[in-house]
Amino acid sequence: MIPYGKHSVSDEDVEAVVHVLKNEFLTQGKQVPAFERALCDYTGAGYAVACNSGTSGLHMACLAAGVGAGDVVWTVPNSFAASANAALYCGAAVDFVDIDPVTRNLCVSALSNKLNDATAAGRLPKAIVVVHFAGSSCDMRAIAALTAPLGITLIEDAAHAFGGKDKLGNRVGACTYSAMVVSSFHPVKSITTAEGGVVFTNDGTLAEKLRLFASHGITKQQAKMPVGHEHESWFYAQIDLGFNYRLSDLHAALGLVQLAKLDAFVGARFEKAKYYNEALAALPVTRPLMDENSAWHLYVIELPEHDRTQVFKALREKGIGVNVHYIPIHLHPYYQGMGFAKGDFPNSETYYQKAITLPLYPDLSADNQGKVINSLKEALM
Repeated sequence: MIPYGKHSVSDEDVEAVVHVLKNEFLTQGKQVPAFERALCDYTGAGYAVACNSGTSGLHMACLAAGVGAGDVVWTVPNSFAASANAALYCGAAVDFVDIDPVTRNLCVSALSNKLNDATAAGRLPKAIVVVHFAGSSCDMRAIAALTAPLGITLIEDAAHAFGGKDKLGNRVGACTYSAMVVSSFHPVKSITTAEGGVVFTNDGTLAEKLRLFASHGITKQQAKMPVGHEHESWFYAQIDLGFNYRLSDLHAALGLVQLAKLDAFVGARFEKAKYYNEALAALPVTRPLMDENSAWHLYVIELPEHDRTQVFKALREKGIGVNVHYIPIHLHPYYQGMGFAKGDFPNSETYYQKAITLPLYPDLSADNQGKVINSLKEALM
């Protein structure tokens, strides 16, 4: 079966991991700091804190933003559940802002209206997790213009968008308009560390908090030591309640080699997305906007005239590993138990009912992409 997404790992990647296995510390060695420095060099961010998953990164970011009981965090329904779950881990409540049906990203006008209502009700969110769906950046400048005067912390969920740029050409991860940017290095993402993630920030205080939350809340900084222990090299102190969210040096070694190939990976994704857009132009499908700044994590079409389930099954039977991104978060049973219901966010729901994700990854061959296109044409007949 042709999968919807797939990692690209070379002998060079394997050799880097084997070198660490044979010669270096497997954890808390030199590879993670080197990976973090390289991530900062690539994005232009002041700080990068690596962690063991994008979900961990979202949790750390919410904690660093001070999210807790009594707070509310907003995100979009059109995302993986982790975008909302991170706030729940902190004891906060969650609410949603509907998407723009064209961009499939957070709708700025819907956000403006919701902020006006929340201001009047005295219930503004502590933070907003802005999701860059499928690799295309949201309009962060417009979102920041609405939220900055209200003191709302912006967190970018860039799990799909690492290697991309915003509308003004700033690299995703630079934190140009946000307090923190979280990305993922899951195997189907722009680069992989097998499992892993990162939180970017330009704020040194936030970076220190993020490191504490990633490592049990424990520090070895002498300035933080209790009196009488400042110069004892063996001593460490827990100064906050943290978690074991560290990335291992094995994962970081893989990430370092992958990072050098990131632009090539994104370029290959763009060319394949462009070919899809050209080849599908005459079909009764809604194609994604051709965003040259996107990281092109996903290529999602919509079927305005066909039954999605029938087309999905027909493609799977032909060995095409299509998928659906995403079931709106508020429609999951767990969230419906909180009071959310069908009809709450109609744009996300309408999009979901029509969406199919086609295979897209750097090593997708021309023959296999042609098979996807021809199989789709047959399924639509």
